[in-house]
Amino acid sequence: MGAIEVPVLIVGGGGCGLSASNFLSDHDVAHLLVERHTDTSRIPKAHYLNQRTMGIYRQHGLDGPMTEQGAALEEFGQVRWLTSLAGDGPLDARVVHEMDAFGGGALRETYAAAGPILPVKLPQVRLEPILRRSAERRNPGRVLFGHEMTSFSDEGDHVVAEVRETATGEITTVKARYVIAADGGRGIGAALGVRMQGRPGLLDVKTAYFSADLSPWWHEGTLITHFLNPYHPDLSGNLIEMGPTWGKHCEEWVLHFHPGDAASFDEEEVAPKIREVLGLPDLELTLLHVTNWNVEALLAERYRVGRVILAGDAAHRQPPTVGLGLNSGIQDAHNLAWKLAAVLSGRADDSLLDTYEAERRPVCRLNVDWAVSASLHHQAIMNAIGLGQRIPLERREQMFTAYFEDSPMGELARTRAREMFVTHRGGCQAHDLEIGFAYEDGAVVPDGSGPPTRAPMRDEHHPTTRPGHVLPHAWLERDGQRLSTHDLTGSATGFALLTGPAGTPWCEAAVQVAEKFSVPIVTARIGDGGQYADADGRWAAVRQTTDEGAVLVRPDNHVAWRSADAVDNPVDVLTHAVAHVLEHHVAAPLVPQEA
Repeated sequence: MGAIEVPVLIVGGGGCGLSASNFLSDHDVAHLLVERHTDTSRIPKAHYLNQRTMGIYRQHGLDGPMTEQGAALEEFGQVRWLTSLAGDGPLDARVVHEMDAFGGGALRETYAAAGPILPVKLPQVRLEPILRRSAERRNPGRVLFGHEMTSFSDEGDHVVAEVRETATGEITTVKARYVIAADGGRGIGAALGVRMQGRPGLLDVKTAYFSADLSPWWHEGTLITHFLNPYHPDLSGNLIEMGPTWGKHCEEWVLHFHPGDAASFDEEEVAPKIREVLGLPDLELTLLHVTNWNVEALLAERYRVGRVILAGDAAHRQPPTVGLGLNSGIQDAHNLAWKLAAVLSGRADDSLLDTYEAERRPVCRLNVDWAVSASLHHQAIMNAIGLGQRIPLERREQMFTAYFEDSPMGELARTRAREMFVTHRGGCQAHDLEIGFAYEDGAVVPDGSGPPTRAPMRDEHHPTTRPGHVLPHAWLERDGQRLSTHDLTGSATGFALLTGPAGTPWCEAAVQVAEKFSVPIVTARIGDGGQYADADGRWAAVRQTTDEGAVLVRPDNHVAWRSADAVDNPVDVLTHAVAHVLEHHVAAPLVPQEA
């Protein structure tokens, strides 16, 4: 290929890198993606796309194939703990506990009110091909699998990288304004001297990806099933559906063996161990892949070094508990894409890219810490109820027998356990952690209001228009069309200004400000007499402004600024708000307006 020049080079074709490619294409940013493997990953990884992530994909028109191929909420909205899947013994196939999770069951109504789309279960091995096909369609000839970046250098105003085609060895020199390192932490960060801070080796885990017919025994509607073996702690694990069919007729599965002696056995022992864990000694199965991997809790000390920006696993790695890893990486890409578009188009200063670290790193720090805490807490629950891995072999069967005993003491044990299991909602019902995170510093204009009160378990979400938060969802109607407040920004590099029905001065000001900064600003007067009808009154309940107030929303649907009421000089106030967000300098300071 010789030499090519592009505004952005993406290194890595996993979930984060492919998402970044799709988002950049929607923002009309030319780019090149290179991935050293010849195809998307066939190793089982993440499998839960949370509500915020699905909202992002919906914004970019990617949700259709994901909802078609993925499991709907009613097909995965529970977490269960069993002794085994089958067996004839008195302690086999017993339900220890089950609870609604990730928006399922009694949680569904709350989730449905919070966003225009619900979570989806779609394993990464099925997600990535969808993202790749879309990326190749949107950016033809510039999504290159089987191409590896072998070296790079930051030249100050650009990066020069060498890319090798793995099949032929042909070298291409790539000159890019910016590089997105979505390489999973395989070397770019280390080459830049960026340290990964935290705990690099929490646990060693063995994962088996296999196909089998479990239809006679399977409990439908489960995101994850934890097996607690009554006889031996190392014959425990977590079973997850991998599709492509969901429910009883699921064809493929993943079993994560609990860390311990069982995780260190040889590959030829994997199939027999699967049968032991499930309680199905005669099960016919085909091993598709066996992976040994290390659970880490790491956060990059920096997200940007010069013209190289880290994203996804290159910036943060965490236990799979709570399902925040892949979701965080996709949200990294979403945060970064509109900012790159604004800078490369000349609408924003390069310093806008510094807000990526300021915004995303604190969120990802909490996500990493939360995942570690949830993992440790889950194990603590198991040990506290007497069914965990730390229960000695000689006492395990006795403890399990007592737990299921039809007696006052058995009832007491189960009642105590139920009360302890409720505390696991911080791991599988943390709705506010998924959609309630906020950017306290960065491309936002504080209005003087303090952070809202948040439930310690993050299981209660209270929508707010406070700057930095995700815009509250509400259904609107216009000319017979139903749309979400999240649909007003679209996927282009534009803002939205939401006002009450008396917000005409703000809307008129937005026209002038949009022209001044060459930034599209969609205006929406919502309510009686406005352009949009408040379909069910939800917007009036969550907007936290008067009919004369306004809320400015960024292209990524985070609130950039708000004014609780009318002002005397809406053009000046809105000018300063947009200038602040885009890192432009204007003559007078912006005075925040408290809500």
